[in-house]
Amino acid sequence: MIIIIGNQKGGAGKSTLTLLLANYLTLAKKCKVTVVDSDYQQSLSQKYEKAKLLENPELYEVIAASLEDYPVMYEVYAVNKKEIVLIDLPGKLDDDGLIPIFKSADLIVCPFAYDEFSFESTILFSVVLRQISPKVPIAYIPNRIKANVKYETQKEVDEQLTKFGTVTEPIPDRIDFQRVNTLQTPLSVYPLVISLFEKIFKEHIKPIIT
Repeated sequence: MIIIIGNQKGGAGKSTLTLLLANYLTLAKKCKVTVVDSDYQQSLSQKYEKAKLLENPELYEVIAASLEDYPVMYEVYAVNKKEIVLIDLPGKLDDDGLIPIFKSADLIVCPFAYDEFSFESTILFSVVLRQISPKVPIAYIPNRIKANVKYETQKEVDEQLTKFGTVTEPIPDRIDFQRVNTLQTPLSVYPLVISLFEKIFKEHIKPIIT
């Protein structure tokens, strides 16, 4: 199964969300997971290499790969639908290398914020994605939401995004998310994401891998 985590806007929390989902799938659901780090910063693969130096058991493999590598890699991934491949995309759309990734995806996870710039980038990402892959499910995740802030555009944004996919419950903004790595998710973080991930797993992932 191919799950891509993407948005046109950088800083939406894609890489952290990729780690959270990878840790959840391996630790809570005992799934076989591979993470493909195609973001230009390659923060995930850097964290993975640092974690390997500690000689702790690896939960999953993180592979740094360019978009151009994907068509060949997909021939391997497509063999086993029960193995989950999470792809952290770069924050841009002007690369033809994204087309085969979009076409092969079984699920799109799209973190976003309720500010105007993030919304415009998310809509652009959605329009391009729908042109390439009209039927793939999209789960929009409001990310880094501050509890004491009233988002005046929230209702309008949710209405627009539901034309393309499903808007999930939000992930709050917490300092503990900075401690997420390829070895573990802090226990304090689980109550903030477990309900969201359980729903995504039940609705989108379990029907494909079982």
